[in-house]
Amino acid sequence: MCWGFFACPLNKVHRRRACDYTFTMLWVKSFHIIFVASWFAGLFYLPRIFVNLAMVEPGSVAERTRLLLMARKLLRFTTLLAAPALVLGLTLWLVYGVGLGDGNGWMHAKLGVVLLVVAYHHLCARILRKFEADAMHRSHVWFRWFNEAPVLMLVACVLLVVLKPF
Repeated sequence: MCWGFFACPLNKVHRRRACDYTFTMLWVKSFHIIFVASWFAGLFYLPRIFVNLAMVEPGSVAERTRLLLMARKLLRFTTLLAAPALVLGLTLWLVYGVGLGDGNGWMHAKLGVVLLVVAYHHLCARILRKFEADAMHRSHVWFRWFNEAPVLMLVACVLLVVLKPF
């Protein structure tokens, strides 16, 4: 199946190569979106666990232990989702040339936001280590605000990719 090349003026061989290239790129894009969405789902939920950890009453060992276990597992899973999301994104950028060339400043801005997301992910790992060491003393209100950052970063990425403002 070839999408978008029905009326292509190229000869049959060139049309087939273009179709294969486009079809493969669409699969790479699809999986990139799936992994990014899953990665963000983890980044949305992990700070919610931090909110609950910040609210645990002193002496409530079972609740704290359960929340720490949930946070560790979620961080591990989220990290596993982030790797293919980043690799597929780099493939689209460097192999397929998405966002390369003149008029693609939006890609530079998006890559800046991606770096912020990676930094946020890293910060979540550091916060979890502090919770495990019982060295985190921020309030649940702080973590509720902290939880809003990935939403803003996702909105920025989607707007940059869809609107391509630069």
